[in-house]
Amino acid sequence: MNKRGRKRVLQGTIVSDKMDKSVVVQVETLIQHKVYKKYIKRYKKYAAHDKDNLCHTGDVVKITEARPISKTKRFRVSEIVKRAV
Repeated sequence: MNKRGRKRVLQGTIVSDKMDKSVVVQVETLIQHKVYKKYIKRYKKYAAHDKDNLCHTGDVVKITEARPISKTKRFRVSEIVKRAV
């Protein structure tokens, strides 16, 4: 499959669900330090579309890249992996 047809799928934790039909997902990635070779956690936040308002703060979700939905939203919530307690 070519690069154009492949959509990024990321997994992260919801940090905000205060908007209507939108959530903010924090994705953690591990990168290796160039000199010391130790792994460092990097965090990035993505705004994702949640059309049914099913997600809540603390849930672990998978988000899939999509066409631009609004000024900041470029992802959709594809699945809820784990519910918050």
